[in-house]
Amino acid sequence: MPKMKTHRGAAKRFKVTGSGKIKRSNAYKSHLLESKTSKRKRGMRKAEIINPGDERRVKRMLGL
Repeated sequence: MPKMKTHRGAAKRFKVTGSGKIKRSNAYKSHLLESKTSKRKRGMRKAEIINPGDERRVKRMLGL
């Protein structure tokens, strides 16, 4: 049985923390920023932990 390949698109989008949780960055922060409030843009800077419902699928894509 060959090794499972890492999904390269997922590898670029997700990072695994030391405790094994998966971080993701926020969407909607690359363009059309004039119409978004400063508060909203500031909130999008910080990475978030992915939803528990998606965790199993993302871990499989990352080969964990």
